[in-house]
Amino acid sequence: MTTAAASGTPASPVTPDFADRTDFENAERGFVAGPSSTTVTTDDGRVVWDFAATAFLEGDCPDTVDPSLWRQSQLCARAGLYRVTDGIYQIRGFDLSNMTLVESDTGVVVVDPLVSAETAAAGLALYREQRGDRPVTGVLFTHSHLDHFGGVHGVVGPGDDVPVLAPQGFMEHSVTENVYAGTAMLRRGAYYSGMNLGRGPTGLVGTGLGFTTSTGTTGILPPTIEITETGQVETVDGVVFHFQLTPGTEAPAEMNFHLPEHRALCMAENATHTLHNILTLRGAVVRDARVWSRYLNEAVELFGTESDVLFASHHWPTWGTERLTTFLSEQCDLYAYLHDQTLRLANRGHTANEIAELIELPPGLARSWHARGYYGSVTHNVKAIYQRYLGWYDGHPSSLWEHPPTESARRYVDCMGGVDAVVARAGQYVGEGDLRFAAQLLKHAVFADPGHTAAKELLAETFERLAHGAENATWRNCYLTGALELRQGVTTTPLSAGGMTAALSVEQIFDSLAIRIDGPEAWGHRATLDWRFTDLDEQYRTSLRNGVLVPTRTDPAKAAVGFEGAPGFEGIPADVTFTLTRPQLLDLLAGKGLDTIEHTGDIGALRTLVSVLDSTDPDFPIVTR
Repeated sequence: MTTAAASGTPASPVTPDFADRTDFENAERGFVAGPSSTTVTTDDGRVVWDFAATAFLEGDCPDTVDPSLWRQSQLCARAGLYRVTDGIYQIRGFDLSNMTLVESDTGVVVVDPLVSAETAAAGLALYREQRGDRPVTGVLFTHSHLDHFGGVHGVVGPGDDVPVLAPQGFMEHSVTENVYAGTAMLRRGAYYSGMNLGRGPTGLVGTGLGFTTSTGTTGILPPTIEITETGQVETVDGVVFHFQLTPGTEAPAEMNFHLPEHRALCMAENATHTLHNILTLRGAVVRDARVWSRYLNEAVELFGTESDVLFASHHWPTWGTERLTTFLSEQCDLYAYLHDQTLRLANRGHTANEIAELIELPPGLARSWHARGYYGSVTHNVKAIYQRYLGWYDGHPSSLWEHPPTESARRYVDCMGGVDAVVARAGQYVGEGDLRFAAQLLKHAVFADPGHTAAKELLAETFERLAHGAENATWRNCYLTGALELRQGVTTTPLSAGGMTAALSVEQIFDSLAIRIDGPEAWGHRATLDWRFTDLDEQYRTSLRNGVLVPTRTDPAKAAVGFEGAPGFEGIPADVTFTLTRPQLLDLLAGKGLDTIEHTGDIGALRTLVSVLDSTDPDFPIVTR
């Protein structure tokens, strides 16, 4: 098996030096105290985080884990309270992400309060044990991903009135990413995160960013202060924050910030100790590698010489102006190189898969540990960049109208003499070390005959061998989860919007309904429903037609004469009109009925709408069909 096959990064004659212990020294620097218990639990005793789960990483690297990934996982396994510099502390190893605590005049400002309320509360308690019972005087979300805001209710109580700072577009993007395609993302996320794998040398060893995610209570708070431009300055309980807005980088809404009085720079998740994702394997909107690179360069120009330490919401800090400037510059060059070389090769006629095989990092980057692909990879990032500019079509006409995977698999298997013949030939490729092609063959075999035990077992064994050689943690987790489900079937994925449903705007609620319309089932139905929201002073019309639910915000000024007077409706009356609040709409959609909702007209229109709503399937098959 070649290095490229195992790691997702084309083979390079230049690799980092395992004798270099700088990262280990930095990961241990500033340690104050470890966790006071071995687990974090919910009020009813359910374990949401187990500190002992990473104990196996204290040993030597086994032959079932890539040595570079083992090293990264060891670095990420450290847990406790760490001092970054005077007045700045971090909770690390309590969740997938870090929580940063910036001491203020009368308390502490919390930055990125982890995934779950329980882990965030445990981290804050540890900080207070060491630094005193300081109240939370502000909360800052660096970006719109759940692992950076989900635990907010563990640090801020219902009655607390504190400023909440976030980048422009935070609420829109944090909610839509978790709801619109949330079920598919959650299912795919079970693969890339390894959430259903056993912890240990033959299972989950980490994700490259941290060990794994906690499984506690998640929530969200809307910002009270929105950061809308680079150069914006805000003071929170005496702490001065200088912001750099970075939309379209690691998240659609993201920002870095500088603390001039501390000479400290927070890079959110824009610069961490790994090559990050241009397109995460769980699915997302493709990120802009060019813009990402430009913002990293801008951060150097804005803050580089004014900083003595750089920290982020994952991993460990980098100390020293020269070192942090070099780190940022190399991260800038990393994304720029992938972007520019992908397009150079695309313009020479190469497809995404071909470019992924051709690109090799320059020696100056390949020898840097932080440029290794533990979370993102050169291979899938290159394909994402190609997708952003050129889409799914590779330019070959035969790709325009291919059969779906199962139908293609049946035909390929028929051409090769049946499933048994395919399995036998795949076994030969396995023996020759070509695990990549063996997996492709066996995918066809299993899709053609999902009940073929030998095909499933050989594919599972192939996935395991690919996993054991993978430097990329998310590739490893995908391979191992695929092997697990081939042998044991689909593991049920708990379906949750991560506390996001309550944060949806009315427009987003109607968009979420529209996504669930079963188009063919709705072809023959028409219904017009008007909605008057007394708590928002907003009016909406939803029209079901041609298998589509079309929401339109109407003119409140014309509500007194009925929606039929609103622009574009040409005097068409609604079938039914509801007068309600936004929480009542959520209750209605949750099946709590109409008892508390005022309505006039034909309630059958609502029944028609509900009758064509499709249910989601959080347990759809991936490695079988």
